[in-house]
Amino acid sequence: MGESLRTYKVVTHGCQMNVHDSERLAGLLEDAGYVKAEQDGGDPDLVVFNTCAVRENADNKLYGNLGHLAPAKTRHKDMQIAVGGCLAQKDRDTIVRRAPWVDVVFGTHNIGHLPALLERARVEQQAQVEILESLETFPSTLPTRRESAYAAWVAISVGCNNTCTFCIVPALRGKEEDRRPGDVLAEVEALVGEGVIEVTLLGQNVNAYGSDLGDREAFSKLLRACGGIEGLERVRFTSPHPRDFTDDVIAAMAETPNVMHQLHMPLQSGSDSVLRAMKRSYRQERFLGIIKKVREAMPDAAISTDIIVGFPGETDEDFEQTLHVVREARFTNAFTFQYSKRPGTPAAEMADQVPKAVVQERYERLIALQEEISWDENKKQVGRRLEILVAEGEGKKDDRTDRLSGRAPDNRLVHFSRPAEPVRPGDVVTVEITYAAPHHLLAEGPALAVRRTRAGDAWEKRNAAPAPGPTGGVMLGLPTIGAPTPSPAPAGGGCGCD
Repeated sequence: MGESLRTYKVVTHGCQMNVHDSERLAGLLEDAGYVKAEQDGGDPDLVVFNTCAVRENADNKLYGNLGHLAPAKTRHKDMQIAVGGCLAQKDRDTIVRRAPWVDVVFGTHNIGHLPALLERARVEQQAQVEILESLETFPSTLPTRRESAYAAWVAISVGCNNTCTFCIVPALRGKEEDRRPGDVLAEVEALVGEGVIEVTLLGQNVNAYGSDLGDREAFSKLLRACGGIEGLERVRFTSPHPRDFTDDVIAAMAETPNVMHQLHMPLQSGSDSVLRAMKRSYRQERFLGIIKKVREAMPDAAISTDIIVGFPGETDEDFEQTLHVVREARFTNAFTFQYSKRPGTPAAEMADQVPKAVVQERYERLIALQEEISWDENKKQVGRRLEILVAEGEGKKDDRTDRLSGRAPDNRLVHFSRPAEPVRPGDVVTVEITYAAPHHLLAEGPALAVRRTRAGDAWEKRNAAPAPGPTGGVMLGLPTIGAPTPSPAPAGGGCGCD
């Protein structure tokens, strides 16, 4: 096969930052002459794993995937396998030792080196392991192969300055580094020029933006500046930290028309003693105070969260405090996790690890409570008329039910009857909500309005253009690419660290 036709597949695990990095990896590879592999087109010439070190059994998942690829590597002598991301940053030489058929191991700080490392491995016939300890090039300066024509991630910072005892991300992603506001806005404006109408500002701790620039109000100023970009209809961000969430951000959200009234605010625990053990620099009163201020400024705000159940030392009373916060905050939805040890984190060495059976029982009680609240909150949407940004791939049953799916302004998932006129991903459809379930809304009546958008035009143009080679998307794990949404993976920066 000619060099210009080498095919690639990117497999991504973990957080939104990893998903965004995979768009960069795809852009780099296509710049180097690779083309996307067909979904069922046989063995690709290159498989890249963009790994996560936070999720449970992340290493077992990686080595299982690598094991499945070993026979393909035997069949296809020119095939290459690369492993990057947080697990690569952490395990380094261990990966090549356990899976000697891997060609390249690269870290979170040097994704731009992948094409050169692949070529070096091919010429030298030897695995290349390159792990840098600090960021060399901000990822947003690299080529990008965006997975959506209508919605985009825009990284405003990388790294994290927090020291949460359950999280290894700061050790793998490094200290926070902020992009200059002008560079962020230039990227947003360029995306809008290409047809994008929704952006999600992305950072490991997004509202700490400005700490590296010496401006405590830099994030609220950035939100307001996004409000001045013509053609940008929806602005979201993920994920903030309660410690850094200030009144000026709430005001910017409430006063900037294209900033959506949607907030992901990680709680982790409602117990002050557990929060202290987690090294979370806020307490229950502070957290609920933020929720109250947000609701006073934006009564329609949809607020989601992350919660860890069974952190070391968590007592029945500690857990009851978490349930209390859930009842008071009335989250639209919550991403809930049973605590499990993460090697390299202080929490893994703590005494008083909670028995698995106790954690499971608490987890089930929390899920039941949150399901009830989510359903009650969604029922309040019945009868409302909402503008839905039509998404691609959000509704698994759409073909069977003759429906389309998309996101409301507050990011709720809505399934709706297919309008009589053609509708494309990126277009906007106005519907009336007729039914609510805990995790989605349904509009069974006819569409009230259909607005064709520049984003729909961009989607149509992208899908009409002949591909330079075999087609097929970057194979991503969570979250689903389309309109960027909070991930079932640990949310916020996606690693449960916010």
